[in-house]
Amino acid sequence: MVALLALAIPASATLLVISCSSLPRATNIPLEIPGAHYTGNAACQDCHADIVRRFPLSPHGRFHHESTAMSGQTGCESCHGPGSRHVAAGGNAQFIINPGKDPASCFQCHQQVNSEFLLPQHHPVMEGHMNCVQCHDPHGGDPFKPASGLAMARSDESCAQCHRDQTRTFVFTHAALREGCTVCHQPHGSLNQKLLVTPDPNLCLRCHAQSQVVSQKIYIGNADHTTFLQMGTCWTSGCHTAIHGSNVDPRLRY
Repeated sequence: MVALLALAIPASATLLVISCSSLPRATNIPLEIPGAHYTGNAACQDCHADIVRRFPLSPHGRFHHESTAMSGQTGCESCHGPGSRHVAAGGNAQFIINPGKDPASCFQCHQQVNSEFLLPQHHPVMEGHMNCVQCHDPHGGDPFKPASGLAMARSDESCAQCHRDQTRTFVFTHAALREGCTVCHQPHGSLNQKLLVTPDPNLCLRCHAQSQVVSQKIYIGNADHTTFLQMGTCWTSGCHTAIHGSNVDPRLRY
């Protein structure tokens, strides 16, 4: 395509082609606290020994470099800001950034997540009603263990802190819950109501698909669903209303 464009432009002209891959990556600018300078992780150890001990094994810690060229861009102070005034004041919280109260330092690196929180449907992090550390442990050692990592494996446990009715024990549990809430829901933000990955029956058909043998008919579970699907989604058309689980019906009804 570029070659064809070049043939169409006079030799005296200059063709400038810009693509996503040719633009520089976003730059992580070190955080600033007035009057403070960076001290390094060692200064944090006196008060936060347990966190400093676990930090090198965490995903954030594996990105850490003790180098003046990377000052403030990795390690404790990349999220909490320069710590000299905090240390000099004996740990005064006024002179340190707490990502648990303000997610701005998280968004310096996690810009995609930041954009997801700006979508119409989102968890209220931007409004200050939630914070990142309610679901993620930034100092955790193994991201694949619950309550000690960034990845929220067994994420239902994190979601259950607020969404207790949806994650409680049922006699007939929707099998998708065994894989985690994020099978159906976007955890940060979505264009769809209820943070759904897809707003229509296609959400269910990702798992409940069936080879169709009758023309112009849609069979799911060997039952003709053609008319049902015209009435709305699987959970709003009066059928599988207990979408998370039911105590009375294996077909997920109340």
